[in-house]
Amino acid sequence: MSSTFGKNIHISIFGQSHSDSIGVVIDGLPAGHRIDLEKLGQFMSRRAPGRDEFSTQRSESDMPEILSGLKAGILCGAPLAAVIKNTDARPGDYSEVADKPRPGHADFTAQMKYHGAQDFSGGGHFSGRITAPLCIAGGIMLQLLEEEGIRVGAHISEIAGVQDIPFDPVSVSEEDILRVRKSAFPVNDIEAGEIMKSAISAAKIAGDSVGGIVECAAIGLPAGVGSPMFEGMENMIACALFAVPAVKGVEFGSGFAGSRSMGSVNNDPFTYAEGRIMTLTNNHGGILGGISSGMPLIFRAAIKPTPSISIEQDTVSYSKKENAKISTKGRHDPCIVPRAVPCVVSAAAIAIYDALLGSGIYR
Repeated sequence: MSSTFGKNIHISIFGQSHSDSIGVVIDGLPAGHRIDLEKLGQFMSRRAPGRDEFSTQRSESDMPEILSGLKAGILCGAPLAAVIKNTDARPGDYSEVADKPRPGHADFTAQMKYHGAQDFSGGGHFSGRITAPLCIAGGIMLQLLEEEGIRVGAHISEIAGVQDIPFDPVSVSEEDILRVRKSAFPVNDIEAGEIMKSAISAAKIAGDSVGGIVECAAIGLPAGVGSPMFEGMENMIACALFAVPAVKGVEFGSGFAGSRSMGSVNNDPFTYAEGRIMTLTNNHGGILGGISSGMPLIFRAAIKPTPSISIEQDTVSYSKKENAKISTKGRHDPCIVPRAVPCVVSAAAIAIYDALLGSGIYR
């Protein structure tokens, strides 16, 4: 399995949904930076299960144990290793999945690739549970980015077709990012958020699930970070982003809407203001030719509905080689979008920090 990422830093994620532990090893972090473990714990709690009625009732604290890489809270240059113990696994809920793949889940493709050797319990290494170590790495990168004056944040842009007010692509502020970061249900429009919650509750009652979109912004990123071709900012962010199992699409700036406009509309005019070159609009989402422009970096990630639902669905039986039915048991999110927000932020922070280290302008 390819569970590593990074060119200037190297991140390796390990574990399965129901293994004893899950964790991450991060190599290449510069020594001498202090990591606030309490702040990291607060960030991790945003992704943790069982915190409200809209998430799975699996109860895990998700507090990481740092095994190496820190000395008195300061990065010491050694690889940083961190683990999270799995304490509330129920493998018995997944006995049927060994023979019947869940529609929309990786059960079938894992079976085709690993021929039964894979851990199917809870989704194994394909589970959203594995985004917890991703968030350990992301939470650390966020702190290192903030030392450089760069902030990354995200909000729920849409759930079940209900849309939130988007970030202002030109002037999204630190206050905007901190406000949604502190919110238990991170939206800009509280009224829209309540409608989203109602849609999630309705899906839960029906034994179904809903998906949505997360919008993410990075501010304070100087112009000149990134590379053309295969190591562009879009490339690296997208690569990290698709480590989140529920992500099925990504667009930067005006994205697909921009493809339906004219060049005279979608092009962002340059201007000299505030002592620097900037653009009057930000349809390019802060990236041109794979390189940051100095404008807010903006992208949106599409999150699919949770595939594990209790409604009976059509599947097959491997052993009997015939059509079958399955109704997923266990504890699952009726909507993964709220808990995906810190995962999207983590993926962005990891990719941006890795690019920053290789930019030649890192202070």
